Amino acid sequence: MKIAVIGGNGKAGSLIVKEALSRGHEVTAIVRRPTNELGKAAILVKDLFDLTYDDLKDFEVIVDAFGAWTPETIPLHITSAKHLCDILSGKPNRLLIVGGAGSLYVNPEHSQILSDTADFPAEAKALSQAQGQVLKDLRSRDDVNWTFLSPAADFQADGIRTGTYKTGGEELMTSEDGQSHISYADYAIAMVDEAENAKHVKERFSVVAK
Repeated sequence: MKIAVIGGNGKAGSLIVKEALSRGHEVTAIVRRPTNELGKAAILVKDLFDLTYDDLKDFEVIVDAFGAWTPETIPLHITSAKHLCDILSGKPNRLLIVGGAGSLYVNPEHSQILSDTADFPAEAKALSQAQGQVLKDLRSRDDVNWTFLSPAADFQADGIRTGTYKTGGEELMTSEDGQSHISYADYAIAMVDEAENAKHVKERFSVVAK
């Protein structure tokens, strides 16, 4: 399978690249600056906002691992996702988005999301709101084969790769230890599994460590 990973040199993106390569997929990392740290992945140096369908047409799956963290750049999550959806509109390619946990529901009635709880970090709210808007915008479109993958509440960049995870839907899940956490490495496994199996087209799903 031909897979493109936008932001393939970031913390999440690089692990998704590594996981996909380990399974024998043909992987291209789309990055803003040249890099030689991604093994056998091909490299396309191009800004996300300059991408056209010609750049993406040969990939069965495009993983959007774009990251922006400052107050000035966080809104780019919304505009970048819209740009990718617009160029993939009506096309067969699938768009898999690295999402956030803040929009997951914390009660069975689906009346409260994680980012609205008292303990949610204030510094993470802007990013959570932007990712929540991305999900809302995706749900308004029927012209794109999108998937939005939410991690657990504690998304651990340097967590160990256990090789296992649990899959859920719209509600925040906990692991066997009663906490909600998953490593970037195990999240990458779930993302590549979805790339291979296409079980959640036009859906959001979530993952947590076992």
